[in-house]
Amino acid sequence: MTSFAYVSDSRFLGAAPAGAGRPFAVAGLPWDGAVTNRPGARFAPRAIRQASHMLCDATHPFFGVSPVAFLEDAGDLPLPNTSLTAMREAMAGPVARLVRQHHMAWLGGDHSVTLPLLQAYREWLGRPLAVIHVDAHCDTWTDHFGEPSGHGTWVSEAITQGLVEPACFVQLGIRSAAEKEAREYVTRHGGQVFTARNLRGLESPHQLSGVMSAIRERLATHGHPPVYLSLDIDGLDPAFAPGTGTPEPAGLTTGQLMTLIEELADLPFVGMDCVEVAPAYDHAELTSNAAAHLVWTYLSGRVAARPEAHSSTS
Repeated sequence: MTSFAYVSDSRFLGAAPAGAGRPFAVAGLPWDGAVTNRPGARFAPRAIRQASHMLCDATHPFFGVSPVAFLEDAGDLPLPNTSLTAMREAMAGPVARLVRQHHMAWLGGDHSVTLPLLQAYREWLGRPLAVIHVDAHCDTWTDHFGEPSGHGTWVSEAITQGLVEPACFVQLGIRSAAEKEAREYVTRHGGQVFTARNLRGLESPHQLSGVMSAIRERLATHGHPPVYLSLDIDGLDPAFAPGTGTPEPAGLTTGQLMTLIEELADLPFVGMDCVEVAPAYDHAELTSNAAAHLVWTYLSGRVAARPEAHSSTS
């Protein structure tokens, strides 16, 4: 039995269908069986794709390229509705194949999908990854309200399983209620945390330069490991992204996050996910539009690094 949300209405940015042999791809992960508050993230891939159509030819104003000619849409992975174990088993084969064929942007789904994604990247690359994690929540709990795993445990699981380089795990925007043990989990393992409070009032490249320098220095010190971006939309303030399952006030602005993605585009990224968009709670499609723009910006940055990208869009 596949997820009720499996069928997608359109392709992201009007990209080519699966099998076009293009270097970049998106795929949907319609799953919200591990949420703790409001469900609905299984419908996010459809909403994000629909929002992306507003981007027309998708030429990015900062990078000066469009990812469309380099992109295909692999559709949604057929996932079960409620079993976390079955979801991860269903993801394993298709994800392993796709990460070897394309530079992927994954459209979640709740944040529990990130753990099997990191498992696949770790196996493929043969080394732990650096992670840039944007979120209101630290996701470092060691249990999920009495269950062993969920969308709030993937960080501690990834570190425990050796999927990531702990010293190169960076969290941005953290601000939710959490016991000290959870809040300090990443720093206790040698990583970096920039809370939403740390980032207040910092939006331009100049203002955020200290944050970006700290990230770059940490990666350089540890041999420039491959970098994965996990973007929980609730890292944004609810004013910018109300359509999410666990909104937390006093978060990042869309401008802050866009600056960070644009300015860090030179890092050795190997993939990204955008998770926790819940369209049923959105207003005026603010959240799905923000998600589409952030994924588009990430892809544009990766495409801009390819020499042929500029000739194809000139």
